[in-house]
Amino acid sequence: MSKDKRLNVLLIDDEPERVEALTEALHKLGHNVVCHLPNTSDLNKHVEESLPDIVIIDMDSPNRDTLESMATMSRNNPRPIVFFAEKQNDHKTMSDAINAGVSAYIADGLQPERVTAIIDTAIAHFDAHSSLKAELDKARNQLADRKIIEKAKGMLMKHQGCDEEQAYQTLRKIAMDRHQSLPVVAQNVIEALKGLTGMGK
Repeated sequence: MSKDKRLNVLLIDDEPERVEALTEALHKLGHNVVCHLPNTSDLNKHVEESLPDIVIIDMDSPNRDTLESMATMSRNNPRPIVFFAEKQNDHKTMSDAINAGVSAYIADGLQPERVTAIIDTAIAHFDAHSSLKAELDKARNQLADRKIIEKAKGMLMKHQGCDEEQAYQTLRKIAMDRHQSLPVVAQNVIEALKGLTGMGK
């Protein structure tokens, strides 16, 4: 996500004066408030409907319902979240908010003149976290794929009386002939051999 582009913002605040001040500050920066809510109820649903680039929340402190709403949104429709806390909160509250998906937690309330820097920071943190998560997911998937392939090779070796290299080449040939990935073929071989011989039960 580019930090220089015009952003569509979902704004959550129940104080009309603060809403007006922040909306004006965002508009001056070229951003657009596409949705305004008084609280985080049904946050995930509103994000699905309004498709904001960023969520900005301005309230005293995050209560349990707010934390749960942010966590649900972060799982299902991840977006950068900026949280302006109007009250000073303890370390655990801030930590809980960050674990729920907050990209930037501002403990001294809303200051319109700092909005640009805060938004840029939130987007940078969100992008970095997203990249790290993608790399972790990729590594997990690769590990899972390797386990499936190793299991299929072992079952082929036992079933066909071949060595590991021959089993691997058998899997590769099936994958090439069927235009399928090696993990998909390995899973199919496992299921087929289970059905034939009861192996792997």
